[in-house]
Amino acid sequence: MAHRQKLLILYLSSSSLDANVVAWSSWDGTGETESMAGDAEEPPYASGLAALRDGWRLIQMSPLLPHAKGEEFTTSYLKYEFVFEQWRELP
Repeated sequence: MAHRQKLLILYLSSSSLDANVVAWSSWDGTGETESMAGDAEEPPYASGLAALRDGWRLIQMSPLLPHAKGEEFTTSYLKYEFVFEQWRELP
């Protein structure tokens, strides 16, 4: 049996897995679905915990790094990134 990986990247509003999703992206190695950034109004899950409960496996969390002095309110990137995966069996 051949297997393919699906990836889901969720950016949360804080470092907690039950925080709200503020941005997301996904890639489907199975070819079942195709998506691109900005093609959906609503995130696929309300939180990282909801993705876990739906069977996604968490494989990476962003390290918690303090802001440099004077840059506490600078916005340049989304820092609470969580990477999830699923393995799907192909027919």
